[in-house]
Amino acid sequence: MQAGKQPINNLPVTSRYYPVGTATLETSDGKAIAYLKRRFIPPAASLELIQEHKVKEGDRLDNLAAAYIGDPEQFWQIADANSAMQPETLTEETGATLRITQPAGIRTF
Repeated sequence: MQAGKQPINNLPVTSRYYPVGTATLETSDGKAIAYLKRRFIPPAASLELIQEHKVKEGDRLDNLAAAYIGDPEQFWQIADANSAMQPETLTEETGATLRITQPAGIRTF
C-alpha cells in the first residue's frame, strides 16, 4: 500500500482514538464523509498491571491520571484498565480498587 493511500488521522498519538484509523463513507449523492472507525476497549486482563489505587473521597480520574501516568487527559487508560464504559463511575465508591496498567501495546522488561 502506498503511503499516500493510507487514511489521514490528525489526532494526537496520545488520543484513545489514534490507533483506530479512519474510513470514508460515500453517500448516494456522491459525497464522501470521513469518520473514525469503532474503538474497542481492550480486555482489562490483557493490560499489564503496574499497581492498584484505593479510591479516596474526592478522587477524580483526571487527577489520578496526572499522578500515575503524567497526563490528566490519559484518564481513559485507567477507564480501559478497569473495563469502564462510564469513567466517572470509577471514583464514586470510596475504597474501591482501581487497576493502573501499562497502555495496550506497551510492555516493560
